[in-house]
Amino acid sequence: MFDVAIIGAGIVGSFIAHDLSKKECSVLVLDKNADIANGASMANSAIVHSGHDPKEGTLKARLNVQGNRMYEEICKELGVSFKRTGAFVAAANQDEEAILDTLLQQAKGRNIEASLLSGEEARKLEKNLSRNVTRVLNLPTTGIIYPWEVAIALMEEAIINGTTCRLSEEVTAIEKQEHYILHTSKGSYDAKFVINAAGVYADHIYQMALTGSKKETEVPFHIRPRRGVYYVLDHTREPLVSRVIYPVPGAAGKGVLVVPTTHDNILLGPDSEFVEDKDGNNTTAEELALVKNSVSKTVENIPFDKIIRTFAGLRPTGDTGDFVIEESKVLNGFVNVACIESPGLASAPAISEYVLEEVMKNSLQYPDKKEYIHRKKNICLAGMSDEEKNELVKKSPEFGQIVCRCEQITKGEILDAIRRPAGATTVKGIKKRVRPGMGRCQGGFCEPAIVEILSEELHISTLDVRLDGEESVMLMEQTKKEAD
Repeated sequence: MFDVAIIGAGIVGSFIAHDLSKKECSVLVLDKNADIANGASMANSAIVHSGHDPKEGTLKARLNVQGNRMYEEICKELGVSFKRTGAFVAAANQDEEAILDTLLQQAKGRNIEASLLSGEEARKLEKNLSRNVTRVLNLPTTGIIYPWEVAIALMEEAIINGTTCRLSEEVTAIEKQEHYILHTSKGSYDAKFVINAAGVYADHIYQMALTGSKKETEVPFHIRPRRGVYYVLDHTREPLVSRVIYPVPGAAGKGVLVVPTTHDNILLGPDSEFVEDKDGNNTTAEELALVKNSVSKTVENIPFDKIIRTFAGLRPTGDTGDFVIEESKVLNGFVNVACIESPGLASAPAISEYVLEEVMKNSLQYPDKKEYIHRKKNICLAGMSDEEKNELVKKSPEFGQIVCRCEQITKGEILDAIRRPAGATTVKGIKKRVRPGMGRCQGGFCEPAIVEILSEELHISTLDVRLDGEESVMLMEQTKKEAD
């Protein structure tokens, strides 16, 4: 029997698993997806917001501010990327300027560093800021990360310290006896406590638990997915922007943004569209056109000819107006961590701390481990000197073999990504960990080689290599055979 079962291996579930792995308790993580951070944590703006925006008195406000202050040290310990780029909230008329005044006072009330700049002052720092912008709120503590990189590192360290992670394993039923029995697509597991961090499916999972426990209480929250589409711009000689550019926020959220990434691409997006399909992460021409039109209001000279990819993500928007982080009132030991939309990513480390130190404080009476093992940082040639690269190639010639020309990724880095705890098992998993396929050709050159490498390392046929989940077949059949 496991002490704690976590349903969901996104950024929040991974933080909770990581923090629990420091305790003398057994932890199980279940996720229906083929990899860690494949849902809302995979497709978002990747911003560690300052905390200036959420409504006063909410968990969103409290945990966003706290999470922002935690991230830099956590990323340093994990050996993953973090940049405190700062941000501008850009106003273009008097009504919007009045909102900036309100946001400034709110930020100061939360001890967030913030100031107002004129349009002219702001354009000295961001030359492509639109000429229509008259004033900005300057938020220097805003940061950026790669969410899946953080989540994978967290889960890897949790696994090293004893956590069991089962992917491609969907929870199908939950029973409550003296403990919980979680039935999945591949088996059953016993657990004393359950933490529901299932993203857009968190209301569905809680309903499953209530039904399986013969509780006729209604789920007190409901989640409706809100889709946002994005463009990705290729690397340019000079960066379009150096910090996050927000419009003044509206009823639908923070608006359509221009966001630098930790690997020097630019994201444009998202829009905000409610959808009924909880897996409906497709893009539409109408939504993409809206993003294009919207970003041009805050930033000029956008090189739309440098677009290399579009994608969409789903935000688990609840009907309560806030995060739902609480133990069930009818199922002892069942904790919902639900409705974690923006600023959920920025709040994630603080959400984990809140769950373990406040919500489950009296339940999880487990001592700290005497010894805790930290992960080894990913091998990344891009951050090495020529001498370090040459030394590595002498030891392992695979690090001298370029597989991805766009991002200059070697076979050695790909092999390392497969062989690590929580290692990649799919083409998308390789892409998330070491970036082949993230560049201009989007895998046109390197993808066949990656299929071959996965086949060799996992000892499977190339026909069994998947892009992502079980249904995402890469190759249908063999068409040529060697002569006898």
